[in-house]
Amino acid sequence: MKNLFNVLAIAIFALSFASCGEQTDAVESGVYEGTIDKVEPAKTEIYVKTADDKTLELYFTEATLLTKNGEKVAFDALEKGQKVEVEIEKIGKRLDPISVEILE
Repeated sequence: MKNLFNVLAIAIFALSFASCGEQTDAVESGVYEGTIDKVEPAKTEIYVKTADDKTLELYFTEATLLTKNGEKVAFDALEKGQKVEVEIEKIGKRLDPISVEILE
């Protein structure tokens, strides 16, 4: 009975924690333009709002190329409100950014 209680408590916690997060959308691999809605430096993660009102949750990998004016830049160059073009690869439910170009 105690184990059942622990399992239920963990499940309730996980569900409540998940519901507090950003609502994001699944899209296919491709190139998208949008505006940075949120930057999470500790997670090297950004949320991009596209023109068709989708929110993309993108966790940078070591292979992600971040550029501005054709030059490679550091993650801390990203700011909320910037226009970006992102090339992503969908792997399962995850969206991996192959490249992110800061447009302005």
